[in-house]
Formats: sequence, structure tokens, C-alpha cells
Amino acid sequence: MTQTAYILAVMAIGFAITFALRAVPFAALRPLRESRLVADLALWMPVGILAILTVTTLRSSLEADASRLLPAALATAVTVAVHLVGGRRTLLSVGAGTVTFVLLVNLL
Repeated sequence: MTQTAYILAVMAIGFAITFALRAVPFAALRPLRESRLVADLALWMPVGILAILTVTTLRSSLEADASRLLPAALATAVTVAVHLVGGRRTLLSVGAGTVTFVLLVNLL
């Protein structure tokens, strides 16, 4: 086997594996689309992620410096408010809370 053929074979195998790994989740999800469990996960996972981010932010803020508790609490309130008012857009609410926290820490 020549070196060019070997490289092409490795690239073909890599392509096939990459394609399969990207296609399998979509094929596996097709029967689950109407599943009640998947619908519940889609509803509750963003809330769970926000809760985990809130707890870790507050914990790390207290461990780093107790004066960061107020900015962290205000940023948490902004995150929750933007999440509820902004149509439950996780990226928007997390972004608004992060910006609020950074501004408050640097300005106070």
C-alpha cells in the first residue's frame, strides 16, 4: 500500500466514524420525539442548568470574597427576572446576569 493510499484510507475511516457519531443521535432521537420523558427534560433542563450556575456562582463568590455576595445576589435576581420576562431564553438570561455581576463587581 502506498503512502497516499494509506492516508486516503485513514481519512475515509475518520470521515465514516465522524459521520456516524454525528448521525446516530439524530437517528436515536427520532422515536423519542413524542416521548413524555424527552418533553419533560426539554422543559426542566434549562431551569436545572440555571440553578446549578446560580449555586456555583454564589458559592464561589462567598469563598473568594464576602463583599461579592451582594453583586452575586443582584445578578441572580436579574438572571431570574430576565429568564421569566424574556420568554425563558436561557442564553439571554445567563448573559444578562453575567454582565450584571461583572459590572457590579468592578463598579462597587
